[in-house]
Amino acid sequence: MDLRKLKKLIDLVEESSITELEINDAEEKVRIVKHGVAPAQAYAYPPLAQAHPATPPAPAASASAPAEPELPEGDIVKAPMVGTFYRASSPGAEPFVEVGSVVKAGATLCIIEAMKLLNEIEAETAGTVKAILVENGQPVEYGEPLFVIG
Repeated sequence: MDLRKLKKLIDLVEESSITELEINDAEEKVRIVKHGVAPAQAYAYPPLAQAHPATPPAPAASASAPAEPELPEGDIVKAPMVGTFYRASSPGAEPFVEVGSVVKAGATLCIIEAMKLLNEIEAETAGTVKAILVENGQPVEYGEPLFVIG
């Protein structure tokens, strides 16, 4: 690659808000990374050795551990992705469902925002919403229980 072309690419990265640029041609590959810039959202993952310890932790005494609340009987709707949970389509709008709402299969229950995309989460079965397990605006993990429908 021509040195002048490379310099222009470096200047482009320095002057813009991007933190990384990668170009792949048939003959060449260039990757420019801007250091010293903190990304908008950084996720820290523990090293693999710490994530899966060799010895399991000792179980906590049942008297000191808070009891998990009992969930009502019914189908549990779980988060299909990591994101932010919203009960309504906009901040001032009515929630899609409340406890006691009767829903049909395919009815929108909530929205999960992931990577600036709004994803409608629909009921897989018909029934009555027995519990809403997540607060509005709370981050959710993949597989986290959101609703109980009975």
